Amino acid sequence: MSKPKIAISVGDLNGVGLEIALKMHDKVSTICQPIYCINKTLLQQAAKLLDMKLPNDINIHEVKGTFQIEPGKINKESGEYSYHSFISAIKLCEINEADAVVTMPIHKEAWMMAGLEYKGHTDLLRKHFNQEAIMMLGCPEMFVALYTEHIPLKDVASSIKYKKLKEFFLNLHKDIPKAEIAVLGLNPHAGDNGVLGDEELIITKAIKSANKKIGFKQFIGPIVPDIAFTPNFRKNYNYFVAMYHDQGLAPLKALHFDESVNISLNLPIIRTSVDHGTAFDIAYQGKAKSLSYINAIKSALDFINS
Repeated sequence: MSKPKIAISVGDLNGVGLEIALKMHDKVSTICQPIYCINKTLLQQAAKLLDMKLPNDINIHEVKGTFQIEPGKINKESGEYSYHSFISAIKLCEINEADAVVTMPIHKEAWMMAGLEYKGHTDLLRKHFNQEAIMMLGCPEMFVALYTEHIPLKDVASSIKYKKLKEFFLNLHKDIPKAEIAVLGLNPHAGDNGVLGDEELIITKAIKSANKKIGFKQFIGPIVPDIAFTPNFRKNYNYFVAMYHDQGLAPLKALHFDESVNISLNLPIIRTSVDHGTAFDIAYQGKAKSLSYINAIKSALDFINS
């Protein structure tokens, strides 16, 4: 039986993404067939910067374009190329030439400099497939799904709407059908029954309605945010919903920074990613850690085999 094919979106070539992928090629190739969405010219340029020989069995899907790789620099050329690499990886899945996409980190400012309208991978996936992609990050010890993602903190409270939140819960249930999921409140003390804000009243209503539709109490909460990630509480839950980006990701990265991955749910394709940025300050210096990439590959394989 042939190994699954995974399209690797190479990310911003001025960062650590391709460096990690090339260093881990031999290991990754034992469990899947990686297809690197890049062209030979840029691949050879990166290998020269890394002072390494390219593996003989490397398989590339040609993505046109060339520019000078400048480790640690933010520019529109690297931003635009990382976009085209990602689009190419998505298309490989759409035509069944790959079983999943694993993405290396892009730089949002570089995308903006390239004139791209998207705020990141998940935003692009949402618009490309016209579906409400859900961003979930974590590792086997703890996964956090984000209700809101890359929006200003001042806009979070007004984004908590009953119908939208209920739909979010039901979509999350499709990919996580059995496990109980702890839902964090927005306000200190989860609002203290409306004393410190009324958003928890909306969250409670959405939880009850979603659970009724599902047929069992899958979503639990709203949970007081400052105790949700304590050891005693995490004994009972592996999955959490955070109302905003840093509410969920600050504790996740404090506890599991190196091993966490990013997973896009509620989509027609499988997409996982490293859970770190471009790390421009250490690009092409041999310092980048690879555990998140390995776990992203393994998570993609878990979804393929499920």
